[in-house]
Amino acid sequence: MTNPSAVIAANWAQIQARIASATARCGRRADEITVVAVSKTHSAEAIVAAYEAGLRHFGENRVQEWESKQPKVADLDATWHLIGHLQSNKARRAAHIFRRVDSLDDLALGKKLHAAADAEGKCLPVLIEVRLGDEDTKSGVAETGLLSLATSIAPFAHLEFVGLMTIPPFFDEPEQVRPYFRKLRELRDDLSRRLSRALPVLSMGMSHDFEIAIEEGATEIRVGTALFGPRGSAA
Repeated sequence: MTNPSAVIAANWAQIQARIASATARCGRRADEITVVAVSKTHSAEAIVAAYEAGLRHFGENRVQEWESKQPKVADLDATWHLIGHLQSNKARRAAHIFRRVDSLDDLALGKKLHAAADAEGKCLPVLIEVRLGDEDTKSGVAETGLLSLATSIAPFAHLEFVGLMTIPPFFDEPEQVRPYFRKLRELRDDLSRRLSRALPVLSMGMSHDFEIAIEEGATEIRVGTALFGPRGSAA
């Protein structure tokens, strides 16, 4: 019988090799890249196996799913990211159980996260999710609304606005996604100038296209399938 921990460790080694190749091509260092293991739909045991393999950042899509798994991994010294769309009515719970929210996409949610973080006595790092494709099913603020949202949340004392995230359209040929990654970097650079503040995090690129994202400036990539296999298979 296949050992799930051994499979995850082997997959992680392959991901590291891919990152090393991508960073070498564009004159960057592998240690500049934060890898968020997308653990949604995978078990707490799979998270532990990934942690033991060396991962320290994990991304979950839903508050309720993470609440059910959290007690089983509470002793791990890891950073827990909310990477899925967050409804405003769950902002308080999200601020309590996640260390970072990577999918802030409107001002109402920003206000509720700020109030919740204030109540928790913490400063919550956040990314603004930007919708760059024309897919109505995707969450994220439209490019035209980014400056307004960023300007509004930047002064919030209990939110630390650190950068941008995007989930571009899926293409079978990864090279086709390059313009979307390049656009997010350009938006970040322009926003940084306008706000006169550093925005160090660019979260973009997933299992099938993260090399392109790294070449275009990603500082954070999100890998699920490449690490855990198909959803549920590492349970």
